[in-house]
Amino acid sequence: MKKELGLWQFGGFVFTVVVGTILHFLYGWTKNVGVAALSAVNESTWEHMKLAFLPAFAFACIQSKYFVEEYKGFWWVKWLGILATTVLIPVLFYTYNGAFGKSPDWLNILFFFIAVAFGYFLEYILLRKGGLPWKTSWVAILVLLAILCLFILFTFLTPTLPIFQDPITKGYGLWG
Repeated sequence: MKKELGLWQFGGFVFTVVVGTILHFLYGWTKNVGVAALSAVNESTWEHMKLAFLPAFAFACIQSKYFVEEYKGFWWVKWLGILATTVLIPVLFYTYNGAFGKSPDWLNILFFFIAVAFGYFLEYILLRKGGLPWKTSWVAILVLLAILCLFILFTFLTPTLPIFQDPITKGYGLWG
């Protein structure tokens, strides 16, 4: 599997950007409240973070069936990569907007791709080095599940903080 690691990570990148892109539009297409829990309901930065987190976590679950025994701390590596991806989205967005003003849509899409690529590349480097020595994988899985629950919860019960505000409608979450 070590020889296939690069292909898996590239496949994860493609999976995450394709599924994330679909999730960007899925609620708008369906207007289904169940779909809203897992897709973007507005153009807020938080919802774009969800678009990277959910497919990356889903891909980690698939990948774990093949890699968890081979790499120490597999789930900690995935936790770190997914967290880096998710955090890098607002860092890039707010850094650019703070320095230069409103970013064009094509640049926001590029930020999404860069963040996803960075996360998978970070994982690749860590896994190539043998993973991480942390053994309590269930803690990493629980933290990822807790983050997933927050993405779902904040879709419906959205805090009124700038990261959650839709820049177009000025609303918050699904019903804001």
